[in-house]
Amino acid sequence: MKKKLVSMTMAVLLGVSLVACGSDSGKKSDDTTKTDDTSKDDAGADTKSDADTKTEDDNTGGDASGEVANKDKPLVWYNRQPSNSSTGELDQAALTFNKDTYYVGFDANQGAELQGTMVSDYIKANIDKIDRNGDGVIGYVLAIGDIGHNDSIARTRGVRKALGTAVEKDGNINSDPVGTNTDGSASAVQDGKLEVDGKTYTVRELASQEMKNSAGATWDAATAGNAIGTWSSSFGDSIDIVASNNDGMGMSMFNAWSKENKVPTFGYDANNDAVAAIAEGYGGTISQHADVQAYLTLRVLRNALDGVDIDTGIGTEDEAGNVLSDDVYKYSEEERSYYALNVAVTADNYKDFTDSTKVFDPVSKQLDEGSHATKKVWLNIYNASDNFLSSTYQPLLQNYDDLLNLDVEYIGGDGQTESNITNRLGNPGQYDAFAINMVKTDNAASYTALLNQ
Repeated sequence: MKKKLVSMTMAVLLGVSLVACGSDSGKKSDDTTKTDDTSKDDAGADTKSDADTKTEDDNTGGDASGEVANKDKPLVWYNRQPSNSSTGELDQAALTFNKDTYYVGFDANQGAELQGTMVSDYIKANIDKIDRNGDGVIGYVLAIGDIGHNDSIARTRGVRKALGTAVEKDGNINSDPVGTNTDGSASAVQDGKLEVDGKTYTVRELASQEMKNSAGATWDAATAGNAIGTWSSSFGDSIDIVASNNDGMGMSMFNAWSKENKVPTFGYDANNDAVAAIAEGYGGTISQHADVQAYLTLRVLRNALDGVDIDTGIGTEDEAGNVLSDDVYKYSEEERSYYALNVAVTADNYKDFTDSTKVFDPVSKQLDEGSHATKKVWLNIYNASDNFLSSTYQPLLQNYDDLLNLDVEYIGGDGQTESNITNRLGNPGQYDAFAINMVKTDNAASYTALLNQ
């Protein structure tokens, strides 16, 4: 039932003649690349008792049976919460698109604070060797993923808050990159103070930048690897800590410079390679419980398709015995959002996190296909090259789609343009439900416009 990610190269070749908005023109790309989509279409979003008796129909204006309009089918936004990239304000229109619309992610603020605390605790525990040049200044550099992404903003703030380098801007901690700040004069941060064993140290953000490549893709690992090369050449032994908004960038910097120079590096995501690298000096990472997130992403759709209480198999045990405890997730009714909770992964516990693609045991039981008929889901990943989403999240989704009897088509984007993805949602009538991971958090309307047609 699983389908491999549609390659970005093929998508670009097929979509080169399409208009950039990716709505009506997307139908050409979709019709060209899909050959068997209409063979398994069933009714979707609000399944009633006659769900299993619905007939197949390949009309593109509604669902497979013609009974549910595309705009009424279950929709989950995941990983990137619909929001204003400048203010962080949630896009309530997108989150309430229909009665079966939800968001699945993780508690960004809780995870950000956890990452900052992890770095701070490490410094305190290793103060006798952390100040490499003995100048009394604990210098760190920071790789910022996407200056307009809520999760990236939260992680930057979390590190600065914990290290005492935060300054306020418009009532919140400033998350702007500082460029270089070797003299401590940058306005976006301040020098922090840390007292350990009766001695006071200065904590300084020596440099930070958004890791955005020339093509426009953010969270770019190669850019981070290049950045640490520049930073180390400019102020090498002043760098005592490397911090990153994610493990993809963190590992790029670790492999390029900090591993050899024994500078602890801290990331986020608990990707397999980062967890393994803790044994080689990687300082630590944060598990955002991707196993729980991936389950929730598909479980919410499954429940909506079955027409059962949305809490089934989540906070309430289902007939197979699947259920989550409240220490691994929370739900915000106001935001219509499910959030997985985070766990710090350090040298003390990293061996428990060596396989990031293993399904979460409490929700690993197969649903009966007789009671939960197979349904077809369109799911995209904003960037097929994203380390976390491609190496951790998608493999987890592919494990859960079988357990939940969902036939998922995985679409990989280029990480740069929304139209690279929306051009391949030209025929939503072929699907029973949708899971969407936007390139930019502002762009929910690019997808809902297609479903409203």
